[in-house]
Amino acid sequence: MANNPDRKPKVLIIYTGGTIGMVQNPKTGAHEPLDFTHLAKHVPELEQIAVDYDTVQFNPPIDSSNIEPHHWAQIAHTIVDGYMDYDGFVVLHGTDTMAYTASALSFMLQNLQKPVILTGSQLPIGILRTDGKENLITAIEMAAARDKIGQPMVPEVCVYFQTKLLRGNRSKKLSAEECNAFHSPNYPALADIGIHITYAHHHIHYNMRTEHLTPYYDFCTDVVMLKLYPGIPQHIVHAMLTIPGLKGVVLETFGTGNATTASWFLSEIKSAIARGIVIVNVTQCIGGTVEMDIYDTGNQLIQAGVTGSGDMTTEATMTKLMFLLGQGMTPDEVKQHMLQSIAGELTEPR
Repeated sequence: MANNPDRKPKVLIIYTGGTIGMVQNPKTGAHEPLDFTHLAKHVPELEQIAVDYDTVQFNPPIDSSNIEPHHWAQIAHTIVDGYMDYDGFVVLHGTDTMAYTASALSFMLQNLQKPVILTGSQLPIGILRTDGKENLITAIEMAAARDKIGQPMVPEVCVYFQTKLLRGNRSKKLSAEECNAFHSPNYPALADIGIHITYAHHHIHYNMRTEHLTPYYDFCTDVVMLKLYPGIPQHIVHAMLTIPGLKGVVLETFGTGNATTASWFLSEIKSAIARGIVIVNVTQCIGGTVEMDIYDTGNQLIQAGVTGSGDMTTEATMTKLMFLLGQGMTPDEVKQHMLQSIAGELTEPR
């Protein structure tokens, strides 16, 4: 699609499921999925936006708790198929796993040069006090936004929620009740939305490469998340690390990446790594960085062969591990790529 700044931008809205796509049945009071082909009927404010839009929707809509990698692939295929026909994409998604989907899409859509903005709501779009209308309208505006020469303002995978545009693979859902549910603990917002939309251009990734969009669709789900807690017994750790076919572990540790130094624990970790299992250390803290070389408890994990995750979120760490394993990489190659930024998901050491 030519970068003509005078042309009316065109956006594709992809409804996967979630609260934002619900309306209330006036007879039963039950919440039912909205037919997005009649979106303007429920959100008449869209007629005031200088944007042409089309809609596609999953049939049936998927609750975000049921989202799986093949759904990520379905979203990515839809974007790839329409890439030359649209200026940007809005993905409507349930909030519970939105950060996982946003992270996954950022790894799948390499050399992306157009906005892909995920949004949703805490209240159905058919409810009087819904936050869904504002989230939808603003997401469409930002997906269509271009500069004076027709280039997109935010050419990356993002999450928009309640006044903040966040890098998708840096986002995290922190509240099940507040409308301002998403935060980016370790990276600044890409835009603040008030009376005006203020873009933080120095934080946005602008792809200067000339390669075309390169999609990847494969993920390996032979992974587990092992969250440490005081008193975790050996038989639990052993059972998880000896699951048949296991290829990767996201190890949620304390603070800056610390774990028990009990001999049995380190022995279980070393044994798993010796069998070719990749173990990646991520902090249980909301924000901060894994720095295993600060304390002896972390140093012993380094010596055992555990790989750090830097300042990645748990969601980005898990989806990145699944993505790298899905590309058929060896354990050593996965470890090498875990601390190399693919789509701005981590701050690389200077």
